Amino acid sequence: MISPKKKSERSRAREFALQGLYQHLVGHNAVDAIDSFTRDLNGFSKADALHYDALLQGCVAESEKLDSLIATALDRPLAQVSPIEHAVMWIGAYEFSHCLDVPWRVVINECVELAKEFGGTDGYKYVNGVLNRIAPLLRAAEMEAKMEASKGVNP
Repeated sequence: MISPKKKSERSRAREFALQGLYQHLVGHNAVDAIDSFTRDLNGFSKADALHYDALLQGCVAESEKLDSLIATALDRPLAQVSPIEHAVMWIGAYEFSHCLDVPWRVVINECVELAKEFGGTDGYKYVNGVLNRIAPLLRAAEMEAKMEASKGVNP
């Protein structure tokens, strides 16, 4: 029997934040109500509560800013993006802006995994494309340094 890959506390925090952001986008539920409900869910104790708080509170507080940023990378109106992919892109854009301890590639990989697990069949491909387009806007220095390092000098 193959054991499932153990998820990090931050990965779990992203999952719970995604569920909360979905409730906010679809049901227009208040953040406090979402937070109270989510903290009672099975498995929340295994999540990084501080990261969850930052994502849920931060994405909702900065929703207009995040939407404006995301919209620059879309090929359709934001209203036509599924709420799951929308919430995943919020998480990615928020982490690019505020969670500088998380490398940009990790942000994208984590968001792609969220979209695969919770989104539509090929929604993860769309999320990947959008986040790859906005990453240079928010993490230019980090991306440039990584590219320079990969060119490297052979000893």
